[in-house]
Amino acid sequence: MKSRTVAAVMLALALSAGAAAAQPAKGLKDQIVGTWNFVVAEVTAPDGKKSFPFGETPKGILIFTADGRFAQIHVAGDVPKIASNNRLTGTSEEYAAIMRRSLSVFGTYTVDEANKTVTYNIVSASFPNWQGETQTRAIDKLTSDEFVNTNKSVAGGHGSAGRTGVARRPARYRPRGGGPGPCRISGRVVAGFGRL
Repeated sequence: MKSRTVAAVMLALALSAGAAAAQPAKGLKDQIVGTWNFVVAEVTAPDGKKSFPFGETPKGILIFTADGRFAQIHVAGDVPKIASNNRLTGTSEEYAAIMRRSLSVFGTYTVDEANKTVTYNIVSASFPNWQGETQTRAIDKLTSDEFVNTNKSVAGGHGSAGRTGVARRPARYRPRGGGPGPCRISGRVVAGFGRL
């Protein structure tokens, strides 16, 4: 009796392992769907000079829904507060600092599996020049923990290439010299997100 039970358990395990192995791999669109936490953004100019447009401890989120919508918010961890404590009565200097250190974008997106790209159809953005734009980004890396993409048309509003890296990590995750963090790519922006 014991040998039959052991044999039945072994057969069940073998069948379940075979069924799991037979499942098709998830496509890029299925992998990208979800909530990502902003980790880091770094711009490396052609002369090698590096900058962090959202600081070294940014806050933010990137959301891709299964029905093709996205929302992205980047805010510097040290964005200044408005002294009056009223968002409608800030000074010109306060508003300028906030605008330089934050960005929000939303719209719809599509994924091209063959070309490994994600295209943003921007409905609106805190940088109003992007409203109605289409931005295609190459998917450089997409795993269950990381999403790295390159936008060849935008980097900090300067029109060169931008590279964004995201990771599904707790908000406290801040890569230093590895993972989706700062890439050493001339003229590109690197940003990171972590899965929430």
